[in-house]
Amino acid sequence: MVQKDGSARQRGRPRSYDPELALQRATETFWKKGFTATSLDDLAAATGMNRPSLYAGFGDKRALYLKALNRYWERGLKAMDEALRPEMPLAKALNQLYQLALGMYFPAKGRPRGCFGVGTALTEAVEDPLIRDAFAGGLRRIHAGFESCMNRAKSRGELCSDADVETLAGLASAVLSSLAVRSRAGMPRESLDKFAKASAEAIAAMAAAG
Repeated sequence: MVQKDGSARQRGRPRSYDPELALQRATETFWKKGFTATSLDDLAAATGMNRPSLYAGFGDKRALYLKALNRYWERGLKAMDEALRPEMPLAKALNQLYQLALGMYFPAKGRPRGCFGVGTALTEAVEDPLIRDAFAGGLRRIHAGFESCMNRAKSRGELCSDADVETLAGLASAVLSSLAVRSRAGMPRESLDKFAKASAEAIAAMAAAG
């Protein structure tokens, strides 16, 4: 009877942490140090949770990282859909998305950090199948978002009738990846702003020309 009452109290006890805030702080830590260099002590310090609480709330380090990566993709794809508005000309829409990404790659405080996915998953994806699948899945969804944008532009006559939508989407995705890598490598924001705008205009011109 005593054990039963104790179990009931344990089940009814509210969480002593905010899962969303803890995941955000874990994301920032992984983003800064990378997956391998981030220790459980780093994550405990960042989230304010001890190791048992981290395991209970998120699983092991890899499980926590995968939650952070999937959360990053979900938020990024939502922002992508909002940036690539259907009524906006292709070049303007692409540049708007690139500028939005650069704003994230260059935080207001601290050093340029690039894309969370590219910066943290690229090395791990070689040997870790779960991270590789999560990383590749995010890239596929980004490509699909660009492809939808190209199809909308084609349907309103902005692209020529025989435009290769899949290839154009691949080029748009490649520019986004290049911005992620270049920003993390320390290239100036002003230079990348110009590169993004020129790339968006070049893709749009190529699409119109066929």
